[in-house]
Amino acid sequence: MIRKLTLLTLVAAAGFAVAMAKEAAESAGQDDAVMVPMFEVDPLWPKNLPNHWLMGPTIGVDVDSRDNIWVVHRNTPDNFQGGTEIGMTFDPPISECCQPGPPVLVFDQEGNLLDSWGGPGTETGDYVWPESNHGITVDHMDNVWIGGNGGGDAHVLKFTRSGEFLLQAGRHNARVTGEDAEGNRIFQRDSHSGDSYGRVAKIGIDPDANEAYFADGYYNKRVAVVDADTGELKRYWGAYGNEPDDDYDFGGPYQPGGTPAQQFRGPVHCGEISNDGLVYVCDRAEDRVQVFRKDGTFVREALIATHTRLQGSTWDIDFSPDPEQRFLYLADGQNMKVYIIERETMKVLTAFGDGGRQPGMFFAVHSIAVDSDGNIYTTETYEGSRVQKFLYKGMGPVPEGAEGEKSQGVLWPTN
Repeated sequence: MIRKLTLLTLVAAAGFAVAMAKEAAESAGQDDAVMVPMFEVDPLWPKNLPNHWLMGPTIGVDVDSRDNIWVVHRNTPDNFQGGTEIGMTFDPPISECCQPGPPVLVFDQEGNLLDSWGGPGTETGDYVWPESNHGITVDHMDNVWIGGNGGGDAHVLKFTRSGEFLLQAGRHNARVTGEDAEGNRIFQRDSHSGDSYGRVAKIGIDPDANEAYFADGYYNKRVAVVDADTGELKRYWGAYGNEPDDDYDFGGPYQPGGTPAQQFRGPVHCGEISNDGLVYVCDRAEDRVQVFRKDGTFVREALIATHTRLQGSTWDIDFSPDPEQRFLYLADGQNMKVYIIERETMKVLTAFGDGGRQPGMFFAVHSIAVDSDGNIYTTETYEGSRVQKFLYKGMGPVPEGAEGEKSQGVLWPTN
């Protein structure tokens, strides 16, 4: 999440910081309890979508300078929507419900739908919509960036907030080297390419340098930094700041307690820049967040829920809105929870959530964003296919039994 520093945003962030400090001071002496931000789910957010629209897997969320919430989802038709490919529906319709809404949805803080656009077949410029859109970021100029992790997605797109095409960085299908006997495309990794990418998961923005950081990605093993105006690649690096190595031998799947991989196992799933100029990178299947300076110098790493196999524990991050960004929030789609982390030490203080379908539960929580009031927004992929809002309720002590990676459970409203 990156916000233009408008007066309103600065006032809101300062207000959040003052309230947080006041609450912590008033709570001092409560048996030296660790104080953390407290939340409860808003079960009525967002409001119903129009036109019988259904969200597909929600694969990205961000908050802009106006505290509007941007969601990107995969509007893949199913048995209710009809059709066999993205964007196709039966004609005539098979029933009243339902339709795959546009992949980009914009809400206000109250959950009202403000705008929607995008998707295959809507291209009005020289670009290709991702085969499987992934991640959405609104930058300091209110422009919108979208990546993709489909087979041919070797590019990132940039639009105005109204959906007007501005820039394509990379080339769709750039990694295709041929077809197999069944006609399936054959892809080649290239973590050193200067003009294409490997299924970018998410984009982080450095407003000071006007640079975009690509979490590159599902196919490559690097963080790639490009000029936000031209899309020109400026620099890149791998795990620990090493040169990316596409032929690195991981010795098999991730094993808890094993020697840390010297390359990103991937997917490289996020790359967020803090106010103090550090770059936080999610190496999802390796259960870690690595921290770098903007030039790729390795600073430290934090290992999170290292028992987690398969898809891993580190899916996406965002920061609390106070200027110091004292807390980091980490989405873990494999363990179905959100961690609250002290950013300075990268110590996990507590977590919330549980696996399930009801409000406050998660099915593969995928992306996370925070508004200027401290509220959290999460998306869920696969069958989760929804966005949820968690209201900031002030500072409070970590509940007994919910310290560290243990969860507070489902944060249902108290009234």
